[in-house]
Amino acid sequence: MRILFPLTLAPLALIIFQVIGAPAMADQHAAQKAVLVTGASTGIGREIAETLAENGYYVYAGARKQEDLDALNEIDNIQAVRLDVTIQDEIDAAVDTVRKGGKGLYGLINNAGVYIGGPLIDVDIEEVKWLMDVNVFGVYRVTQAFAPMLIESKGRIATIGSISGILSGRFSGAYSMSKHAIEAYTDSLATEMQKFDVHVSVIEPGNYNSQIANTALKRMREKDYAQPGAYFAEEIREWLDRPWDRSEYKAPDEVAEAAMHALFSDKPLRRYMVVPNEKEAGWTIGKAMQEVAELNEWQAYSYSREQLIEKLDAAMSSEQ
Repeated sequence: MRILFPLTLAPLALIIFQVIGAPAMADQHAAQKAVLVTGASTGIGREIAETLAENGYYVYAGARKQEDLDALNEIDNIQAVRLDVTIQDEIDAAVDTVRKGGKGLYGLINNAGVYIGGPLIDVDIEEVKWLMDVNVFGVYRVTQAFAPMLIESKGRIATIGSISGILSGRFSGAYSMSKHAIEAYTDSLATEMQKFDVHVSVIEPGNYNSQIANTALKRMREKDYAQPGAYFAEEIREWLDRPWDRSEYKAPDEVAEAAMHALFSDKPLRRYMVVPNEKEAGWTIGKAMQEVAELNEWQAYSYSREQLIEKLDAAMSSEQ
């Protein structure tokens, strides 16, 4: 169920935000704010676009296929924009469209993304280049192109990363590489854009209902990493035979809520981990803690358990 956000002061209901209280929305005049959402045809991007539109914001919704553009144009407060994030000419045309719209641009949601899977020693480099072109360079191109408008509005930028930007698992290495890159990109961009009062966030969803897995599964089967004689033939066959259909997964309402918070809260966060269950939260936080322990183990100035706890307490208090 999609949640509507009042245009007056409104607390967000997500438990993950309760630790910082319920910050007020940054501005009451939704109709004056325009937001661009890339990859808005399905899944998380569509959910975010519709949530924004239903709450009175004007949405430029990026999509590639004509049928998706037509469907988006049927929704109130949404203007579809043809936008393939790997094509600079389409990005430039989108900038021109937004400028001519006369509403300026307050927010950018970088959502467009793809997934490929397979063993890192088998996946073709051209596949990895394609993945990076969408997931990393696409974000880079679009943000760079719209940065002047966002600086002018003192707006917000949020990129849809993934818990795979913290986790790295077998056969998802290329995808995890791209999402780790988004983590670094967000941190660097955030420090740079502070000069212009533009806040930058990354939203890190877990496994929600989306089309990305089905699309990736078809592509992986075409590549046939399980052919006889392949290094991981047996493991890949088992991996591909597991359930991939996400139609019964939880809808990404919570991801849209995080996007709303990142865009309009008076106190936006740098990171929003949004997961559908405690198991995925445990995986992700556990991996982050494991990495801290590994970093601490071999360095010359290793911290004691008590000192690490003090640093954790300090980090948590700085987020309040």
